[in-house]
Amino acid sequence: QVQLVESGGGLVQPGGSLRLSCALSGGIFRRYAMGWFRQAPGKEREFVAGINWNGGSTDYKESTKGRFTISRDNGKNTVSLQMNSLDPEDTAVYYCVANYYGSTWTDRDMDYWGKGTLVTVSS
Repeated sequence: QVQLVESGGGLVQPGGSLRLSCALSGGIFRRYAMGWFRQAPGKEREFVAGINWNGGSTDYKESTKGRFTISRDNGKNTVSLQMNSLDPEDTAVYYCVANYYGSTWTDRDMDYWGKGTLVTVSS
């Protein structure tokens, strides 16, 4: 059974940076496109960033382009999200997702979800 475990959330001041990581176990990592969704209090869950199986293609929510960078290490079965220039609007629970041989980023297409890690951007 595939499991995703996120780490790296926490409290950061506006303008600061955080790096989220997610480790996949119980499956063949390179068979999965990997990504991140988030859900802010009182809002719907939304796509943040995604990366294809070999790291050759990435997608981002428009408001995160230029600030967030997704990357993966197929040797370590991990995907990371580097978040810079954080804004209070980025406050949310961030979920790691795995999409088996996928290329789309709607939440109903995701095969596995992590439990989430909280990111709070506040002074």
